[in-house]
Amino acid sequence: MKILANRNELAQRLQVRPAARVVFTNGVFDLLHGGHIELLWFARGLGDILVVGVNDDASVRRLKGSSRPVFPLEERMEILAALKPVSLLVPFAEDTPLELIRSMPRLDVLVKGGDYAPEEVVGREEVESRGGRLVLFPIRTQNSTSDILSRLGRA
Repeated sequence: MKILANRNELAQRLQVRPAARVVFTNGVFDLLHGGHIELLWFARGLGDILVVGVNDDASVRRLKGSSRPVFPLEERMEILAALKPVSLLVPFAEDTPLELIRSMPRLDVLVKGGDYAPEEVVGREEVESRGGRLVLFPIRTQNSTSDILSRLGRA
């Protein structure tokens, strides 16, 4: 099963494959669009296991406002689990994935969208201090969930 209950379960699953190259990315993944799919395939291409951290509903509301998420955590995770590049999914309740990243027994590559500067990426220092690296995904599409919802509101 790709969907994990918490970071402890994730740590256990990663210990089973000690030689695997672990890649991590995270996000809200509320309304999937082409940019999300490109990011996930890009990230998966950098290693053997792609772990996706997903903001829980309360953290999405804190970050995006009371009208979000559009879909609850369980549904967002089921949709992501159906995607081939995703190996493991784990929710997190904090506003950032820092504690999740710290809890991972190893992490080789941290992937974030290219709209971030390296020094803005949460967890970069932790990953690099353990010998991993940050890779910024070159964003090609200008879609964002917020923009899509705004356009739908005007329709």
